[in-house]
Amino acid sequence: MSIFLNESSKVIVQGMTGAEGQKHTRRMLGSGTQIVGGVNPRKAGTTVDFDVTPIGPGAESRTAGTVSVPVYGSVVEAREATGADVSVIFVPPAHAKGAVVEAVDAGIPLVVIITEGIPVADSAEFFTYAQSKGVRLIGPNCPGIITPGQSNVGITPADITGPGKIGLVSKSGTLTYQMMFELSDIGFTTAIGIGGDPVIGTTHIDALQAFQDDPDTELIVMIGEIGGDAEERAADFIKANVTKPVVGYVAGFTAPEGKTMGHAGAIVSGSSGTAEAKKVALEAAGVKVGKTPSETARLARELLGA
Repeated sequence: MSIFLNESSKVIVQGMTGAEGQKHTRRMLGSGTQIVGGVNPRKAGTTVDFDVTPIGPGAESRTAGTVSVPVYGSVVEAREATGADVSVIFVPPAHAKGAVVEAVDAGIPLVVIITEGIPVADSAEFFTYAQSKGVRLIGPNCPGIITPGQSNVGITPADITGPGKIGLVSKSGTLTYQMMFELSDIGFTTAIGIGGDPVIGTTHIDALQAFQDDPDTELIVMIGEIGGDAEERAADFIKANVTKPVVGYVAGFTAPEGKTMGHAGAIVSGSSGTAEAKKVALEAAGVKVGKTPSETARLARELLGA
């Protein structure tokens, strides 16, 4: 099984006709994702042709060639024509709030926001709106979500790993990829990059609950980073609700106090938000915490007996 995304998911791309949208739509198609349409009011009624090379798990069963994807004038139109249930957003920061609100109003149940640099006020506004409508957001400023061999929505490379029994939730995009590589011989049910901005849609806790409920996920890897208290709150949740083994890694053990590192949410003040404080909280909840990604992968192997 998987969480949030599977081979039946029908995906539209908001911003598909832009350079980034086209590049990543081609990669998503190559990894087997059902891309059923793009959205651009100025290019409604046209199609975009993609030269697709199959990549990742199951590539041998898919055919290379040209895939024509229709462009619709609105998300509502796209959903009515295709039955889409996922939208991925590749629009510039200034237009991201409008794109998310449009997807929410169209009734798309899962919206993945890749765009970085969105003003926090905009993120807070569209997150609150989506929550009121029962729509799940992933991101912003994230690599997206991949269920290997089934569907890949976002920018995660599809050829790092195959399906398996590990669930991965991460604040960091590059560390998502590294952990997938480190444990590629075991494989993943789903890997989800939630983003590291101060306001995000899906949290560590949301993913932990979903992996706890997924019968095929045997172990959870959780990657956090300095700043904020999300990892401490996740530790409390794990202690109370998660019975599966959890392995953790917190990026930023060498970060200097008071300096912003990487994501907008990664700022440390005093002892609050440090990697060491998060490590202590997670270990108190029974989580095995590695000091490096490789050590984290080794801990996961030990727990799985692999």
